[in-house]
Amino acid sequence: MSDLPRIGFIGLGLMGSAMVSRLLDRGYPLTVIANRSRANVETAVARGATAVTTPKALAEASAIVMVCVDTSASVEGRMLGDEGVIAGLGAGATIIDFGTSLPGSTKMLGAAVAAKGAQMLDAPLGRTPAHAYDGKLNIMGAGDPDACEAVRPVLEDLGENVFHVGPLGAGHTLKLINNFFAMTTACAMSEAFAMADLAEIPRQTLFDVMGAGPLRSGMMEFIKAQAIDGEIELAFSVSNGHKDVGYYRQMADQLGAPSLMSASARTALGMAKAQGFADRMVPEMVHYFADLFAEDGK
Repeated sequence: MSDLPRIGFIGLGLMGSAMVSRLLDRGYPLTVIANRSRANVETAVARGATAVTTPKALAEASAIVMVCVDTSASVEGRMLGDEGVIAGLGAGATIIDFGTSLPGSTKMLGAAVAAKGAQMLDAPLGRTPAHAYDGKLNIMGAGDPDACEAVRPVLEDLGENVFHVGPLGAGHTLKLINNFFAMTTACAMSEAFAMADLAEIPRQTLFDVMGAGPLRSGMMEFIKAQAIDGEIELAFSVSNGHKDVGYYRQMADQLGAPSLMSASARTALGMAKAQGFADRMVPEMVHYFADLFAEDGK
């Protein structure tokens, strides 16, 4: 019998399946549920996880429930209702939302969780699924400090850098600011490469010059990997990028602030999404801009 806490995991997409693999590597007793990818659930079950059919059953089997899904609506859909996570929670359980959600939704769910004698934390992630396999994520944990400390050993099995950033909702707030900046930078760098094509400047030359100064960044490297090397080093879809920037704008509206810089990124990602790029990765925005400029130049 393992002394490690029983974990339930909802959302075995690219990031979630990598995290589940890491948890299984570390010996955690794991319960999972199918979302969009049955294949990832079957892989986890083959390695020793138990599959259930409802979020309520998953919560009943778990001391810690981890959620890693795409939208606030998806989180709410799995948390609420007669067969939702909250209905199956035991007193003292902890729920951790690893996704990128609206802070207002997180706080609403947190209140419902607290009414069951349980705790909710938001702990959005930095880095990529490749880092998740090796337990090298950045984790922005938020919520009650004692609850965060209680699950810190588990979080440290998943993340190289585990932060406590403030009360419930602070993690999602920080992640939305982070992703707004990331997507704006990614779109700007993608356009820069496409503009260099139009001006007949080699992409490598552009990168060498820009990368020699203070503009160089990890996001710049991600776009370069696709634009020049033809590789995907950032597995994050255009659809998710568009969603996150939209959430950032909703948050800004709720805070009474006009977000000027996010408009261009959301427009670019939205146009690309509408034209068949929804499931392509953000670094591939360089191809969207190149195609757009080629069409405009005809």
